Amino acid sequence: MKSLYLFLAAIVSTSAFGQELYVAMDHTAENLFSHNIEGPAFDRKGNLYVVNFQKDGTIGLVKPDGHAELFITLPEGSTANSIKFDSQGAMYLADFTGHNVLRVDMKTKQISTYVHDDRFNQPNDLVINRKDQIFASDPNWKEGTGQIWRIDKGGKAVLLTSDMGTTNGITLSPDEKTLYVNESVQRKIWAFDVDESGNISNKRLFAEFPDFGFDGMACDNKGNLYVTRYGKGTIAILSPTGKVTREVQLKGKRCSNLVFGGKKGKTVYVTMQDRKGLEKFLNEHPGKGYK
Repeated sequence: MKSLYLFLAAIVSTSAFGQELYVAMDHTAENLFSHNIEGPAFDRKGNLYVVNFQKDGTIGLVKPDGHAELFITLPEGSTANSIKFDSQGAMYLADFTGHNVLRVDMKTKQISTYVHDDRFNQPNDLVINRKDQIFASDPNWKEGTGQIWRIDKGGKAVLLTSDMGTTNGITLSPDEKTLYVNESVQRKIWAFDVDESGNISNKRLFAEFPDFGFDGMACDNKGNLYVTRYGKGTIAILSPTGKVTREVQLKGKRCSNLVFGGKKGKTVYVTMQDRKGLEKFLNEHPGKGYK
């Protein structure tokens, strides 16, 4: 009976391509990025972009073979922490030092300020819905508080709530009816209902951890939530009910963000601040937006 169990477990943990699932490996070399490596995102053509290539204030382009090169340098005083693309292919950056959300025209590489608000703390992470509304986390690390913003098309900032701890990772469920936001210092993950206009309500505790911080998050197409556990060096996978079903062990410890991509969207790419590069692992389910 024990032999049968081990045999079935081996089948479950191995993909149809013969690669073992949930085993971290290097995608890039170490020390290609600064210690603020963050915000990985794929464009519609499958190109992977990551913030802070070689030094802060830049965006790097990472090829499928792991080779990285400079894509753009941001204006003086700006440092990106997150990258997201809208339905038309434009790039948006959470500029935490400039207190902006920047927009990049991918054809001309022209960088403009999409929105600036004096009430911003430090825009940290972004998620964009199918209507091209941006939801942004906005922590105040010194005070241990945070805000959540919605930025409507055209660059209008709407403060959704200021009653939060240190808001960091933010993402939407596959049906975009649930917004997840974590608090790094408080180690809590909150869920909100999202209506047709992009307003949030029904704040509820989704999960809470006793140790280690959080950073970026993402959902797979089944609605499972993937959370970077900064300092522990794992990706916690939570079911739609908030139960931890697996923790994927990474090679480094300071995992800052993640994104789904690769063949059929089943590879998870993770930015590692202690290693200043990217790791990856093959996943059972593709990411949100993949079939």
